[in-house]
Amino acid sequence: MHPQRKQRLYIVLFVLVAAAAAAALLGYALRENINLFYPPAEIAAGKAPLDRQIRAGGMVQEGSVQRDPDSLKVRFVVTDYQASVPVVYEGILPDLFAEGEGVVVSGRLGDDGVFAASEVLAKHDENYMPPEVSDALEKSAKAGAYGEANAASAGSEQ
Repeated sequence: MHPQRKQRLYIVLFVLVAAAAAAALLGYALRENINLFYPPAEIAAGKAPLDRQIRAGGMVQEGSVQRDPDSLKVRFVVTDYQASVPVVYEGILPDLFAEGEGVVVSGRLGDDGVFAASEVLAKHDENYMPPEVSDALEKSAKAGAYGEANAASAGSEQ
């Protein structure tokens, strides 16, 4: 084999081995950072892994929020109306957190079936609109209706 061809072959092989090694290291590093989402029905069925970082979501069950008077510890139940999962969280809850509202919790599921949350995210309705935007739309709708009425009356006068 020609020496120049042999050198090119070595370079190509080196690049392939380096790319494979980089991909393997990247996959290994990201393995622990993958957060899988499980609804309460799958957690209750035993499909969620124990003692591994996961996410769960559903609605906060009415009447289930219990706050510890001496600390920031909160206990509540997340449900998808098929199954329920008890959650324990210590920290400040988001402003939108309320009973009957949607929530996503991130943490670890214990052997006892209690979800130890490290983060709580309150969900809001996808149809939510800030009051200022809602007021502006109402005003523009009224102005549009008023403008159309004036145009119709002007057209009928001619």
